[in-house]
Amino acid sequence: MLKFSFKFFLVFTLLFFGVLFGMQQANDGIREMKGYDDPQFKGAFHLTAGQSGELEAALLGEDITSHDIREKQEKLEKMEAFNVFSSMGHKLGEGITALFQKLLDLI
Repeated sequence: MLKFSFKFFLVFTLLFFGVLFGMQQANDGIREMKGYDDPQFKGAFHLTAGQSGELEAALLGEDITSHDIREKQEKLEKMEAFNVFSSMGHKLGEGITALFQKLLDLI
């Protein structure tokens, strides 16, 4: 299982970066066909150094910051996201436990 998980993660990572690379190449090709540099065309993935020396990342024109990630995590925690499959699995487990308890009580 560990070997499969490692292979899956490796292939997923490789394909993900391949897609980003392809989008960047397509963007460069559009720029070359246009004949001039248009500031509206941005790269697929862009890293810049911030004012305080921190790296700032942008993916598909959207800025990515650790503050955004923290805010989303807090928002999800406040919502107390309800996972349907988790609750179904919990109820199924309780039902099977109760069934076997009754069977054992009969024996």
